[in-house]
Amino acid sequence: MTLKTEILIQDKSSNGILRLVMNDLATRNSLSENMMNSLIDSIDIASKDKDTKVIVIASTGNVFCSGHDLKEINTARNNDDQGNAYYDKLFKKCSTLMQAIINCPKPVIAEIDGTATAAGCQLVASCDLAIASNESMFATPGVNIGLFCSTPMVALSRNVSNKNAMKMLLTGEMITAKKAKKIGLINTNVFKEDLKKEVLELASIIASKSMMTISTGKEAFYTQSQMTLSDAYLYTADVMKENLLRSDAKEGISAFLEKRNPNWDGSEDLDS
Repeated sequence: MTLKTEILIQDKSSNGILRLVMNDLATRNSLSENMMNSLIDSIDIASKDKDTKVIVIASTGNVFCSGHDLKEINTARNNDDQGNAYYDKLFKKCSTLMQAIINCPKPVIAEIDGTATAAGCQLVASCDLAIASNESMFATPGVNIGLFCSTPMVALSRNVSNKNAMKMLLTGEMITAKKAKKIGLINTNVFKEDLKKEVLELASIIASKSMMTISTGKEAFYTQSQMTLSDAYLYTADVMKENLLRSDAKEGISAFLEKRNPNWDGSEDLDS
């Protein structure tokens, strides 16, 4: 099934891989209000859809995402408050999008083919996994126009080391896909012609797992990362205990011991 809207194309495969393809070439796939609303709504629906197992965020054209729509931002200066209320709403909306990706129980993969700048780079960093074509480039160039990339910094600094993040933020310089992989911004870079296939293979591997286990693990990963070491171990010990009590854990362990493929139930119910 394929649904096409003005700026976002949705396509879901038979094995539960949902592709959200940004399709706003006029704004270089910017995170305009409409684009952010479309992505948030689609991710929210997918989060609750039992048939959706993995989400891929991709794009058309040679720009993955150019960040916020600067024309929208500049136009808001004509408001009576010089854009104050609009800017507050805009950046809160962007924060909602990035957190929707993190909080989504389904893994989200960024498929980058082109440049990802400012909030576009933030979008890449917010995804659970990211694969880029060799030609792709990344930057947080706000400093070049007098607007520090403060919100992109949040996601960036949670993916790469402080020194690498600060260099990108302070210089605004582009980095290659090879460099992005080296510093941990993306998982890997591949030939352009292999990009979609590589993403599909990765998504298919994940989609074959127990979705109960995947969602449990994703939530636990991000939750424990904000804790002290001792609290993280206490928390994850409890997560593993609860995980073991689910029917999919019983099935998975039994299948492994019996040397057969597991038959996932996907239920959140305790095993009886």
